[in-house]
Amino acid sequence: MFSAFDPIVLARIQFAFTVSFHFIFPAFSIGLASYLMVLEGLWLRTGRQVFLDLFRFWLKIFAIAFAMGVVSGIVMSYQFGTNWSVFSDRTGPVLGPLMAYEVLTAFFLEAGFLGVMLFGMEKVGRGLHFAATCLVALGTFISAFWILSANSWMQTPAGFVIGANGQFLPGESWAAIIFNPSFPYRLVHTVIAAYLTTSLAVGAVGAWHLLKARHGKAMPSDGAGAPPAAVASPHPTSSVEAARTMFSMAMWMAAIVAPVQIFAGDAHGLNTLEHQPAKVMAMEGHFQSHPDGAPLILFGLPNQKEQRVDYAVEVPKLGSLILKHDLNAPVTGLDAFPRDKQPPVAIVFWSFRVMVGLGVLMLALGLFSLFARARGKLHDWKLLHRFALAMGPSGFVAVIAGWITTEVGRQPYTVYGQLLTRDSASPLAAPAVGASLVAFVLVYFAVFGFGTWYILRLMAKGVEPHEPPLSETVPVRAAGIVPGPAQQGERA
Repeated sequence: MFSAFDPIVLARIQFAFTVSFHFIFPAFSIGLASYLMVLEGLWLRTGRQVFLDLFRFWLKIFAIAFAMGVVSGIVMSYQFGTNWSVFSDRTGPVLGPLMAYEVLTAFFLEAGFLGVMLFGMEKVGRGLHFAATCLVALGTFISAFWILSANSWMQTPAGFVIGANGQFLPGESWAAIIFNPSFPYRLVHTVIAAYLTTSLAVGAVGAWHLLKARHGKAMPSDGAGAPPAAVASPHPTSSVEAARTMFSMAMWMAAIVAPVQIFAGDAHGLNTLEHQPAKVMAMEGHFQSHPDGAPLILFGLPNQKEQRVDYAVEVPKLGSLILKHDLNAPVTGLDAFPRDKQPPVAIVFWSFRVMVGLGVLMLALGLFSLFARARGKLHDWKLLHRFALAMGPSGFVAVIAGWITTEVGRQPYTVYGQLLTRDSASPLAAPAVGASLVAFVLVYFAVFGFGTWYILRLMAKGVEPHEPPLSETVPVRAAGIVPGPAQQGERA
């Protein structure tokens, strides 16, 4: 069935598929862990029940997302040995320790305190429980630190020497490897993206329940953020208060973080232009060099065979202003690179535009929310709520589009400028790789599709008044994560 396919292409599709599924969950859990830390801190400081209810509500979702992130990530490590054994052998002395540091620092920290965070609120003191929540949030950040350091080294390799057997070996300083030229920019850009992704998801849930309250005979606002008690409603007052609180917090985050992300993305792009110019030229669609200023190509159809962008819609000189902050700055195009060293332009060109387009919409949502807040209509404008609801999945789409831009733009290398993708793969036949690809697709859609459906169901259900602890929820008991009544009796 797959004998006519290129096994390297199939191996790349398989890794792209699995990492795309995986990337969604860490991007969500990194931001959600910090959000839980803020919620618990606000509850401890103010004593307001709404913050505790929101904490317990999002804790259930965090537990599922975290578990799916761990499980989906395990599969990728096996692919390094099965499909990319040459890459693993060549880069193992450099990347192996970085991945081990991630396990020894981040994963052990998360695993050590996750149980306390999930099930310990009624068993340990408030201070210790909050410390566990903070450490889990710190662990998610440290995990991102090491993973992005390893990935950034593949983009901008530094601090290595080539051994006699062709392996990449550490040089005199591990700091040069860890803090390679693109790592600080990539870390900031990715972590901000995780926070923005989470804020949009939280905002969409809040908007959904505000819209439900309005459609179910809306409760008019009393100016204090809660509806009058005398007004009948199918939704408990605390549920509406929770929806308003999470929506307000999410919109503050979107309004603050979206502009910051634009500046971080610009700095990251300038760094990429310095170290990976072919990737940036593919992102911008510049097949030809422009000695007197490059246009900004808004849209078009990249034609790599003819080395041009067909039907291009462009703004003169604006490309040079964005890339080099000078209208007349010369820009070197892909014509300076051999064709076999150019990335697939069409994929990079359009994935970059998806990411940037969604970023502009995120900024628009943040500004719209500030305007509504200034008018005292943050919880009343249906148009804002519908906009926020529609933008709920946009963070996940944007991080996947950004990942595609980064990884496909690095081609034809696995280690940029040093190791070609075609020289990194295992000597496998196409049918073997294709069969495992089909198995992954079926299993991933079944398992993680169900997990995603369950998360959406929890989101749609909303915050219950005096949200019960996670250990009292039926699905957790059924999964055997905590002892049920019979097990407790046996232990007694």
